Amino acid sequence: MKNLVCLTALALCVSGASAEDKKDAGWISLFDGKSLDGWKASENKASWKVTDGALVCQGTRSHLFYMGDDKPFKNFEFQTEVMTTPGSNAGIYFHTKYQETGWPKYGFEAQVNITHGDAKKSGSLYGVVNVANPPAKDNEWHTEYIKVEGKRIIIKINDKVVVDYTEPKDHKPGKDFTRAIDQGTFAFQAHDPKSKVHFRNVKVRRLAD
Repeated sequence: MKNLVCLTALALCVSGASAEDKKDAGWISLFDGKSLDGWKASENKASWKVTDGALVCQGTRSHLFYMGDDKPFKNFEFQTEVMTTPGSNAGIYFHTKYQETGWPKYGFEAQVNITHGDAKKSGSLYGVVNVANPPAKDNEWHTEYIKVEGKRIIIKINDKVVVDYTEPKDHKPGKDFTRAIDQGTFAFQAHDPKSKVHFRNVKVRRLAD
């Protein structure tokens, strides 16, 4: 019996890490909490700064693109912590690519907006599946999670699924905004001077293509 217990314990060690370790495996940080290294702002670059370990946007329209990896992201899990101030609007783009001016044409926007006038609230897959009542509040940190696998997109706010969308087989990219599953990078949005939004603990985990 003693030998059996020892062999069982050994098998558990050999089998790998704990469930918590496996849950965290494969995630990489995209933001060092101190600088904009790996990121590139478009247009009004002064709209972005790093404060107390967070990316903070406030100012005229600008998009902060992740440029720290040459390999595009196709299937992935992405998560960041977000804190909005009252009346603020921002966004998280994915499957996008850098452009110097304008609202990003490529990819999708996961909305960041709890009390801004836009009826499309946080967690919305902007212009595709819109959310009216996200489970989050201004002036409080919450998580926004995005998963793309194949033709399916899942968005969660504070671990609650708010969007579960599968792209139709006959879907065609739009002219002004593609809003089509493809591949690309991520970007955060500074929407307007009255909006102030914080992002921290930005991470991604690639999934098999």
